[in-house]
Formats: sequence, C-alpha cells, structure tokens
Amino acid sequence: MALNLIGLGLNNEKDITIKGLEIVKKCNKVYLENYTSTLNCSKEDLEKFYNKKIVLADRKLVEKGEEILKEAKDSEVALLIVGDIFSATTHIDLMLRAKKLGIKVNLIHNASILNAVSSLGLSLYKFGKITSIPFENEKVETPYDIIKNNKKINAHTLILLDLNSEESKFMTVNEAINYLKKTELKRNEKVFTDTTLVIACSKLQSQDQIIKFGTAKEILSYSIKKYPSCLIIPSKLHFMEEEAMEEWK
Repeated sequence: MALNLIGLGLNNEKDITIKGLEIVKKCNKVYLENYTSTLNCSKEDLEKFYNKKIVLADRKLVEKGEEILKEAKDSEVALLIVGDIFSATTHIDLMLRAKKLGIKVNLIHNASILNAVSSLGLSLYKFGKITSIPFENEKVETPYDIIKNNKKINAHTLILLDLNSEESKFMTVNEAINYLKKTELKRNEKVFTDTTLVIACSKLQSQDQIIKFGTAKEILSYSIKKYPSCLIIPSKLHFMEEEAMEEWK
C-alpha cells in the first residue's frame, strides 16, 4: 500500500532505473503523468517493456489527486514522471498530501533537463535561477528579468519552453527567441540582442538530439523542429566551457 513516484529519464522506455522497473512490475495500478513533458517513445512502448497496462494521467487527475491517493491507500500505485519526479511542483504537492493521509511514499529519482544540460559542457554550479516561457506570453516579462538578474551574477540561464503533450503542441526555439527579442524591444535594456549567445537544445539525451550554439541571430536561421526544446543563455564562459561549446557551433 504505497504511492510510488518514479522518474523515467528523458529519452525512452529503457531509461527507467532497475529499482523503478522492479517497483512498476509489482504495482496494481500504473499512471503516466502526461502534461509536464514527453518521452521519445509511446505509451505502448512503455507498456510492452514494463509488461503493464498504463493509464494516462492528465493535469486535472494529478493536481486533484483524489483518485490516485484513494487507490494508493489500499494498493501499490505508481505515477511515472518524465525526467525526475520533482521537476514540477504538482508532484511535490501530491507527495505531501499522501504523507498527510498516512500513505507510504517511495521516491525513485532519474535524470532531468535540470542536470542533463551539463552534458553540453557547462558547469551546473554556474546556473542561476531557471525560468520558462509560456505559450500565452503577451504580458509576461519574467523570463527576461531572470536572464537580466542572472547576468548580473555571471550565471547561466536555463529556459524551459512550454508544451502541451496532450495536444502535441510544443513551443519552438524560434518562437522563444522571437519572444525575447520582442520583450527586448519593449524594454530597450540590451539584455537580449541579436548578438546574445544562445544554446538551443531539442530532444536532449536522445539519439537524434539537436544542440546548436551561436548568436540569437544565427540560431534563428536554423529550423529546429524536434521537441521538447529548451534554451540556455550562457554567462561568461570558463575556458573549458568555451572549448566544449566549439562542438555545438
């Protein structure tokens, strides 16, 4: 009788940990959280590999939590989460609510975009506050402010791009850059210009990942159509980071 929060990593069905897979096989009910990110495989691929039927859990089901928690009181329930289990605050809330109800909670972590960016050759110690760009951003300026503030302390900025996996809708790298350029024009503070260095990443950790490093103007010239995507605005690069960036030009 437990709620098992299990991270799946970033690529496909084989990225689950051995510990996570062993728990999934013992569970009476297995949910797949289906709104914060997406894998490079289908639900059917997961079901075949895990030999378990999987129920897709949308935002309403997870945020409300009542059905999942009710089942976890009397049986073994798994909630599969793309990346790591606590990259979204929804999952922290679910854990806290389960504990208040006296439900045992098992936590099985995995890789997420928050640590996978180190594979680019950037130091995780140099990242500042993380931000995201939503689809509805006409009156949103917070991402711009976070880039500005991170630059002041010489910190890299990781920008997560919005997605709606249920509708197969993903923000593109170009849309994100154009949003930042539009905000720059509105603010006129020289935080994000055509010459600002940018790292664009799509499907990071997959076999067909795309990583491009260059100025904002140069990145806009590419047509990156793989998802999910993120942007990194690097601060002043260490000489080892500079050497690593040569691979992505």
